[in-house]
Amino acid sequence: MKGFIEGEARSQATLFPERIDDYIDEENPVRVVDVFVESLDLSVLNFKTIPAATGRPAYHPATLLKLYIYGYLNRLQSSRRLEREAGRNVELMWLLGRLAPDFKTIADFRKNNGKAIRSVCKEFVLICRKLELFTDAFVAIDGSKFKGVNASKRNYTKVKIKQRLEKIDLSIARYLGQIASADRQELPGTAEKTKQLKAKIAKLHKEVDRLNQFEKQRLASTGKQVSLTDPDTRAMSGSGRTIIGYNVQAAVDAKNHLIVGHKVTNVGHDRSALYDTALLAKDVIGTETLEVVADRGYYNGDEIYNCEQSQITTYLPKVKTSNNLAKGLFDKRDFKWVAKDNEYECPAGERLIWRCTVEERGKINSKYWSSNCPNCLMKKRCTTGINRRVTRSEHEEVLEEVQKRIEREPERMDIRRETVEHPFGTIKSWMGYTHFQMRTLKHVSTEMSLHVLAYNLKRVMQIIGAVSLVEAMRA
Repeated sequence: MKGFIEGEARSQATLFPERIDDYIDEENPVRVVDVFVESLDLSVLNFKTIPAATGRPAYHPATLLKLYIYGYLNRLQSSRRLEREAGRNVELMWLLGRLAPDFKTIADFRKNNGKAIRSVCKEFVLICRKLELFTDAFVAIDGSKFKGVNASKRNYTKVKIKQRLEKIDLSIARYLGQIASADRQELPGTAEKTKQLKAKIAKLHKEVDRLNQFEKQRLASTGKQVSLTDPDTRAMSGSGRTIIGYNVQAAVDAKNHLIVGHKVTNVGHDRSALYDTALLAKDVIGTETLEVVADRGYYNGDEIYNCEQSQITTYLPKVKTSNNLAKGLFDKRDFKWVAKDNEYECPAGERLIWRCTVEERGKINSKYWSSNCPNCLMKKRCTTGINRRVTRSEHEEVLEEVQKRIEREPERMDIRRETVEHPFGTIKSWMGYTHFQMRTLKHVSTEMSLHVLAYNLKRVMQIIGAVSLVEAMRA
């Protein structure tokens, strides 16, 4: 290889540094992991820190916690990969004191210490709070679908079961027709063919019984779905396709793009997640007031009202699903609310007076209409019924104020896109194609906490530097 850069001969004697510490420079993230774990009171976080009086000594939880945090920082989520790295990676040799746990010990630690690991994630967020990285008290909230350990063919919904039963009925009818045709022709080999077809029909009948059993399980479950590999996963629509997995809610700080709070759910929509996620972020930041921006998927009158009552100012656009507008008729926005009279004024100048208050789907709504609708010249542009009725919810004033707020500051929606979608994309990139590796909601929440902790650690090191972070945690 003359003319190219040449390496040293493998038989050449080499004098390595005497101390393994000389391989780890001051800016190395592994020093941050070490100081962070050493600063935690693991017994308070419910890790088992008192060794057993008998039996083989166990690894200290700090050792395995350091291993996992390092692994998630470097896209090493598998216990088997962590086992291999512990025996050959110089950084891990430094971090673990040359200890090399086996993969079963590593996997069991993550499985058996889920609640404590989730608390470690919260501890680092509190460190960020002490470093005054949440001074703006403004967060963006969004949810994203993450794939679970469950194939699509091992998830059963009402539609899937119905379609499968219909296909089986067609197959059975086809096989029965083939049997009848073979019997009429009486050709050689008819008996053997009939036997094979009857075996196929028997197999399909067993499949029908199996599907009927799944239907009973589905009706008894809370999510009205059955997943065989991971029972907590659900079929969810995301990015134009169906994902069998979980919906992760996150509140991200608008200034430094740190994940303030997160929660793993198996609910396929975001309509009931705004208040809980915002309240979680408010408690973590430790502020009396909070500003929150979210997309239309979170629009829910009760959720918005609860936020406003808790001094959480919300910015989100109203859902535009008016059937009248689609038909070319006047929309509700064309009716002017006259608060002092408790009436609406229609485009024709008539007043829609209060008629009744009813409870619909757990919500209190007031109904308004005018008796002059049948004689109105603009009726064809207003309604196809006898009277045009307008519904006003009990939280309508709050919702109107939120709408005015987002119209005054439409740039808030740009901030939402620039803030909350980046962390989700980054974490999914780290996860790879498979996303979660653990099963059930409890264990998946633990795995997500490790990803969030790794993301926040990297983010803070980019903002203030590894050395400054180490000094702050030691202070």
